Amino acid sequence: MNKRCDWCGDDPLYVDYHDIEWGVPERNSRALWEKLILDGFQAGLAWITILRKRENFRAAFQGFDPNVIAEWGEADVIRLLGDPGIVRHRGKIEATIGNARAWQKIEADQGFDKFLWAYVDGSPLINRPKTMADVPAESPLSQQVSKDLKKAGFKFCGPTIVYAFMQASGLINDHMVGCARHAEVQKL
Repeated sequence: MNKRCDWCGDDPLYVDYHDIEWGVPERNSRALWEKLILDGFQAGLAWITILRKRENFRAAFQGFDPNVIAEWGEADVIRLLGDPGIVRHRGKIEATIGNARAWQKIEADQGFDKFLWAYVDGSPLINRPKTMADVPAESPLSQQVSKDLKKAGFKFCGPTIVYAFMQASGLINDHMVGCARHAEVQKL
């Protein structure tokens, strides 16, 4: 690939993430939940930090199975706070457990995937940013999704986190128009 979005730089892990995963429409409820949780852990940190720890997160959080995590309690919080392979932030860990419970309710009611994709009528929003300056940190849509997630019991899902999540999960295609992945992702 000749041209990529400027944000991915030349770190091989970041390049692979950009070229293979970022912006690809995700329609699996559990995978969407994992992406939202990881974006919440990223708050205040660089995304590359989370990417480098992602496999550790997956191991520590039982493959991000929300049905398992929903049963966790204080002993699990303590265990995770002692795990140097993840971001050890009590609030984010506790939010993950609560978010698993909130996910269960939405999943049982309508499906977490259907809940999220309804915001874009089932099809990714196609933006046409030419530069990073054209990409907002949040949008009215991410503000609404954030508000609705919080109403459903989610935490660490502010409008900026939700916007990044929507980009990563392919609900919004924010690849730069000069990036080869913009057209490739649009076809998916």
